[in-house]
Amino acid sequence: MAPRALAQALHGRGVRMSVLGVHDAHSEEDRSAWDGLDLHLFSPLPPRALAYARRYRHGLNQLNPDLAHCHGLWQYPSMACSGWATRSKRPYLVSPHGMLDPWALTNARLKKQLAGAVFQRRHLQQAACLHALCESEAQAMRAYGLTHPICIVPNGVDLPEPGESLPPAWPVETDGRHVILFLGRLHPKKGLPHLLEGWRALLRDRPGIRHRWCIVIAGWDQGGHRAMLTKQAAALDISSSLFFTGPLHGDQKAAAFAHADAFVLPSFSEGMPAAILEAWSYGLPVIMTRHCNIPEGFAADAALAMTADATGAQHALACIVDQSDDERRLMGERGRALVQTRFTWSVIGEQMHRVYDWVLGGGAAPACVRE
Repeated sequence: MAPRALAQALHGRGVRMSVLGVHDAHSEEDRSAWDGLDLHLFSPLPPRALAYARRYRHGLNQLNPDLAHCHGLWQYPSMACSGWATRSKRPYLVSPHGMLDPWALTNARLKKQLAGAVFQRRHLQQAACLHALCESEAQAMRAYGLTHPICIVPNGVDLPEPGESLPPAWPVETDGRHVILFLGRLHPKKGLPHLLEGWRALLRDRPGIRHRWCIVIAGWDQGGHRAMLTKQAAALDISSSLFFTGPLHGDQKAAAFAHADAFVLPSFSEGMPAAILEAWSYGLPVIMTRHCNIPEGFAADAALAMTADATGAQHALACIVDQSDDERRLMGERGRALVQTRFTWSVIGEQMHRVYDWVLGGGAAPACVRE
């Protein structure tokens, strides 16, 4: 979870951090992951999608920080943050995490237009600085009509140590085949239907690949999308080379990355996907669309580009399976080197710390800020 990792990176640099959030079904099992941070969770009233917790506003007022950093849009914490800033005359940042991208704005458009009119646009307009994960997200913010400073600071990952002890087995039995891994939530924006169509086209043209390669889809289901994908796989006759694992966490997630041979993310829209950075951190070559907004991966020859359609998926999948083991290993090593120099949380925490100091103290803006 990027907000947690960023908070921990800043805490490690001596920034006094308090974290406010809203209870959900996983709050208690996730609590230990926030170890070392001053965590405050509040129970929401229905409907839960609004994240309306009456005590949230009171908690923010009591803490009364020098600076607030609000993650996400379209929910009650945005409204509470605006109210606190108006009363306290203190600044705040907003990280939309891709929620202002064109694809995201068209999803549940009317609800977002209503929320924008009631509170969200004012919340964004009053921010001292907006936080974009990449250049394209900054452009989306400008297209939304926001004119004030934007800092461009990417997501990060923790770099696993080479040879780190990991569980020896996969979460699923793949019969010794090479594995192309997808890991993320199962949602229409991830583009999995055209990945399956491209895989079917490749297996139809080259049936021998079915016995040497498979695709593993890991992640939590949203809105019944997994059932649709399972039905599609059966109709395409690819179920024997396609595996669903459900959500993977901790050692299981690490094992999935460590035992895979390549990673794929065929998304229509992303802010900046941590899963790709994680894949590179484990030395995996990556297939991704340009909508994933990590052009550095293409520049470093650590990723293969695919278009967000079945033909693009078929072509990219064919390229990865046709590479030699050494070619895939070298591509993955270039990805790991890229993460090490630009995308670890220690690097990201330093950049955001400079932004906080600038917002609070003025002076020259850091290099990551577009004014």
